[in-house]
Amino acid sequence: MTLLNNPYFVVPLIAWAIAQASKVIWDSVLTHRFSVRRLATAGGMPSSHSALVVSMTTIIGRLQGVGTPLFALALIMSAVVMYDATGVRRAAGQQAMILNRLIDDLFIAHQGIHQERLRELLGHTPIEVIAGAILGIVIGLGLGR
Repeated sequence: MTLLNNPYFVVPLIAWAIAQASKVIWDSVLTHRFSVRRLATAGGMPSSHSALVVSMTTIIGRLQGVGTPLFALALIMSAVVMYDATGVRRAAGQQAMILNRLIDDLFIAHQGIHQERLRELLGHTPIEVIAGAILGIVIGLGLGR
C-alpha cells in the first residue's frame, strides 16, 4: 500500500485541506476581502488541527474498531491537541495581544524604537475547535473504505 492509498494518511489530509480552505472562505465573508495568506496562519474557523486529528481518530475507529489500542491512542492525542488549541495556544495569543498593546504604547512615547509585533491569532475558541472536530468526524465517516 502506498502512502497516497493509505486512508489513515489521506482522510486526515483531506480534512485538514477542507478546514484550511474553509478558513479562507469564512474570513473572506467576514472581512469582505479575499486573502490566500489565511491558508498559512494559525487559529480561525474551523480548527484544522482538530479536523485533522479527529478525522484520523474516526477513520481508525471505523477501520480498526473502537476497542483497539490504536483508537485509544488516537482519541487521547485528539483530546490533547484540542485542549492545547483552546488552552495553551489561546492563552499565548491573548498574552501576545497584551504585549503588543504595551509595545504600541511604548513606541508612541519613544519614536525611535522599532519592535516587530507578536502574532496574536495562535489558538482557537471552543466553537472553532468543535467545528473542526465535527468536520473531522464527517470527513472520517464519509471517506475511506
